[in-house]
Amino acid sequence: MSDTPATMTLEQTAEMANAIRAEVGKAIVGMNEVVDHLLIALIAQGHVLLEGPPGTAKTFLAQCFAHATGMEFGRIQFTPDLLPGDILGSNLFNFQTSQFTLTRGPIFRELLLADEINRTPPKTQAALLEAMQERRVTLDGETHALSDNFMVVATQNPIENQGVYPLPEAQLDRFAFKLLVPYPSAEEEVRIVKRFGERAGPQGPLDFGIERVANAGRISAAQAAVKGVTLSDQVVNYCVALVRSTRENADIASGASPRAAVLLANAGRARAALEGRAYVIPDDVKALATACLRHRLLLSPAAEIEGKQVEDLVADLVEQTEAPR
Repeated sequence: MSDTPATMTLEQTAEMANAIRAEVGKAIVGMNEVVDHLLIALIAQGHVLLEGPPGTAKTFLAQCFAHATGMEFGRIQFTPDLLPGDILGSNLFNFQTSQFTLTRGPIFRELLLADEINRTPPKTQAALLEAMQERRVTLDGETHALSDNFMVVATQNPIENQGVYPLPEAQLDRFAFKLLVPYPSAEEEVRIVKRFGERAGPQGPLDFGIERVANAGRISAAQAAVKGVTLSDQVVNYCVALVRSTRENADIASGASPRAAVLLANAGRARAALEGRAYVIPDDVKALATACLRHRLLLSPAAEIEGKQVEDLVADLVEQTEAPR
């Protein structure tokens, strides 16, 4: 990989994204849309919540993505007895020096995998709030900065309902996207078994020849390039109108916040950049609306009784909200 460029063009940003897709594809079968959303979140400096049944490679996907992007990877296995200090770290007294020494927790990474995040109590979940919003950690009154590229990729299992603690709205609102990871198709599952059945024991990105095709500098340069993507007033108004429509729908008890509109607009700029475009179009917003809004909306009791789905409501709102031409 060449030296880190001081700046990157949108074309170079798109080329880097294609290279990351190719490397991740060496190990991950399918999941093209999920990988695309991970790239958009990375460039837009957002966080991602992956939801899917066990055994669908959510954790392995995060590992491969971190390796291909060259990001420092950290993993926390969330459990009911996990404490905030296990995530953030703590100041420990050193008897040799008679001073307190900061022991940094696993949150001090660039890409943090919060595995099965809904298995830990709200007190521990809340330890991520400041880091996800402000990219910093406060320990004993002292603030410690995290990487500018800090990104949380959290996973959760939608099947089990015992021994889990649903994420509160404040936590969910900090995720740019919630992505559903379904079971693969029959063809994809055959490819998975052929690819992984040849190997025994634990397997990592290096076992599949995944190479680092980016680094922190290149990612920062790509994020800077996105700032040059034009976001017209018409598209801004469209984002706001779409988000506000979630608060005026009778089937939705609690709609999306202004943060959702901001994240949707930023993600639209990142999507445009990854396609080599210097401007955002309404189709960018439409393509990201479901992933950006599904975890922010609470159905009304009547809608739940009728069996309505959040994704269908978002699709209806996208269709009903007039888009600029």
